[in-house]
Amino acid sequence: MKKKYRRQPRNTDYSAYRHPRWWPTWAGIAVMWSVAQLPIRFQWWLGKRIGLLAWRLASRRRHIAEVNIRLCFPEFTRSQQDALVRNTFIANGIGLIELGTAWFRNPKKLTGITEVHGKEHLDNALAKGKGVLLLGGHYSTLDLGGSLITEYIEADVMQRDHNNPLMNAIMTRARERRYGTVLGSRDLRGLLRSLRDNRTVWYATDQDYGRKDIVFAPFFGIPAGTITATSRIAARSHCKVVPFSHFRRDDKPGYDIYFHPPLESFPSGDDLRDATEINQILEREIRRAPDQYLWMHRRFKTRPDIDDPGFYGNK
Repeated sequence: MKKKYRRQPRNTDYSAYRHPRWWPTWAGIAVMWSVAQLPIRFQWWLGKRIGLLAWRLASRRRHIAEVNIRLCFPEFTRSQQDALVRNTFIANGIGLIELGTAWFRNPKKLTGITEVHGKEHLDNALAKGKGVLLLGGHYSTLDLGGSLITEYIEADVMQRDHNNPLMNAIMTRARERRYGTVLGSRDLRGLLRSLRDNRTVWYATDQDYGRKDIVFAPFFGIPAGTITATSRIAARSHCKVVPFSHFRRDDKPGYDIYFHPPLESFPSGDDLRDATEINQILEREIRRAPDQYLWMHRRFKTRPDIDDPGFYGNK
């Protein structure tokens, strides 16, 4: 049975986690640290094996990925869809291994195999003096990509805290070493303060957060509940919204980070139009490497009409 932890304020003091009930978590962290010290090729090899094991055993997550990919890529044959599901688990297995690299190794060691594209777009946006909302997505390189960009820019990050307080302490302290400020996912005041200080803030909107403050904008042609907060934040702060993405190379160990031109005439005053533009950008970036997206998330869980049948069944 999965361990449940009651949500509580962050406590990043490791001395609070000496009780034996935290020992299994510490053991897992020790394994993550050890793997992070291994050569990157071996890490990728191990991540692939973990991904394939999850593909075989995690039937619920596999079902969600299958549904999402069949909805979003109807032009693919069934065998192509099945191959993409399998490759998605492999990519996210590698991403799981990369968590340790992001948390426990200096990303400077990876700058030699990392290429940054379009950084001038971010520089030009910051020159306006109103801050930048760095519009990201849940790619399999989520933590490592975020860690890598701090080798090239200064940034703050918004974080949804982990349910396990010790894991949350590890994650928060790791991110605090890389980012200027680690903001809570609901810390709107902190976010606006960072933008007023002309900071860059990493921000993602591409998950299903329920019915509150959303519009249904097309995502791969499917109406998807999309939060309107991006438009609200941009309207209040007058910040620039700069899309960015990060991907693992297929042919050899290495990473690519992409910064794109700021959104123009954003916000437009039309929430649906803004959400549609954001989803189109995400879709374009996902198509660069479809397997490196988090298809295991129930992106279409919330339907336009509460009586609409769900896509995911009982799984």
